[in-house]
Amino acid sequence: MSERWFEGPLLGFDTETTGVAVDRDRIVQAALVSGPQPGVETARTWLIDPGVPIPPGATRVHGITDERVQAEGLAPAAALAEVAAALRAAVDNEVPVVAFRAGFDCTLLSFELERHGIEQPDWARMAVVDPSVLDKRVDKYRKGKRTLGVTAAHYGVPHSEAHSAAGDAIATVALARAIGTMYPEVGAITPGELHAAQVRWHAEDAASLEAFFRRKGRDEAVERRWPLCR
Repeated sequence: MSERWFEGPLLGFDTETTGVAVDRDRIVQAALVSGPQPGVETARTWLIDPGVPIPPGATRVHGITDERVQAEGLAPAAALAEVAAALRAAVDNEVPVVAFRAGFDCTLLSFELERHGIEQPDWARMAVVDPSVLDKRVDKYRKGKRTLGVTAAHYGVPHSEAHSAAGDAIATVALARAIGTMYPEVGAITPGELHAAQVRWHAEDAASLEAFFRRKGRDEAVERRWPLCR
């Protein structure tokens, strides 16, 4: 039997940031997790001085302070150029990129690369695997939160060092492999087919959420694009 996507190389990607506005906020920590097969992944982390203050609310989430990035952080252009180069290599080598709620991390990174004049990965050729999208598809009616920590626990995936980019990326890769193993409808198709399916599934989920808001009398728009929401 030929290798299925969740049995081979994956590149996990995660960020910690100054906030949640993808077009304005900055990356303060990025991590990439790679390996040829399950259980042998290695992580690389970049601590970045964003050049703007880190709001106290963001620090409470990830623990990264202005003082730390000013003392230990890399310049954004240098760090982000290395992250982008690794993602471009993944595209060239047809390695799927795994990110939990990929629309946030991918879009914020794209704005950051544009801000610093760094070559973008070829987003159109990138095969992205988003365990958040997959989980909502394969287990639609499960109640409760669907954060990375809760979702990882549901699938029996360890999640140490939560809200560190490396810890979250490691858990995200393991979660993608677990869902691919458990559900042949996502594990048996090619990365390209899976990416295209997730585009549809995310849009369908967003439309359903918008309809829910309308029923509640709330006029809230939900981003239907994925994984690059710009």
